[in-house]
Amino acid sequence: MITRAAGDLETGNLRGADHGATISLILDHSEPGHGPRLHRHPYDETWVVQEGNLTFQLGDARHRVGPGDIVIAPPEVPHKFTNDGPGRCSLVCIHASPTMNTEWLE
Repeated sequence: MITRAAGDLETGNLRGADHGATISLILDHSEPGHGPRLHRHPYDETWVVQEGNLTFQLGDARHRVGPGDIVIAPPEVPHKFTNDGPGRCSLVCIHASPTMNTEWLE
């Protein structure tokens, strides 16, 4: 087993393939009004909201979430999120793949 302190991740990304793992992680700390553009993956993506208030778009549905909420996007479902503020958000994004394969839709 390999463990790393979150502070050691320069970009906030951990590619599982680099560590013999079957998942990859992104530690996201978006500013208010920010988040990724609409995209999709050929695998599930799961988010664990640690801090902040966000709006997630999964397909045509929108969901307002906050600390303690968990959001799951099934494979091929277009998704994005926006930090609603007032402060930075903190999320753990779990890609169900040892590599990150993203198709940007906007």
